[in-house]
Amino acid sequence: MPELAYLSLGSNVGDREGQLLDAIRRLGAVGRVQLVSPIYETEPVDFTAQPMFLNCVIALETSSRPAQLMQQLIAIEKAMGRERIQKKGPRTIDLDILLFGNEIVNTPDLMIPHPAMEKRRFVLQPLADIAPEARHPLLGKAVRELLEDLPLGQSIRRWKEASDQRLTTSDEQRLTEE
Repeated sequence: MPELAYLSLGSNVGDREGQLLDAIRRLGAVGRVQLVSPIYETEPVDFTAQPMFLNCVIALETSSRPAQLMQQLIAIEKAMGRERIQKKGPRTIDLDILLFGNEIVNTPDLMIPHPAMEKRRFVLQPLADIAPEARHPLLGKAVRELLEDLPLGQSIRRWKEASDQRLTTSDEQRLTEE
């Protein structure tokens, strides 16, 4: 039975916006892209000596299980030229599972909900744009509450509007055909 997953997408190398859109198109082969947040330009976190990121979040209806979905995301990253040279370093595309239904996964290869998502404005703001009432299964709080609890800082600004609404059939068709 299909499950709703929320994925974070980020890029800070090359045509950042084009790579986000390409990744969304490619994700159409993994499941049904239901919602796309606005795109935000954000400062890098942890390793800050690198270019600004563009980030967004999507809602993906998928029949894949969490570990299988993660492998599919890694395959998309690799196909898009991502090289894992430096941890938290510059990247053409970064795809992460934030939430997968109400599931909690804690293995050496995968953690869901995504660790530290509740501390990252570049994750919570776009997620709150499309799923403000989605709940963090470990903390028991809605995404909008987690966003409200964040301290000031972590500069982000809206880049461009994405869909902000349920994709129409023609949008879904275009994403899977491109």
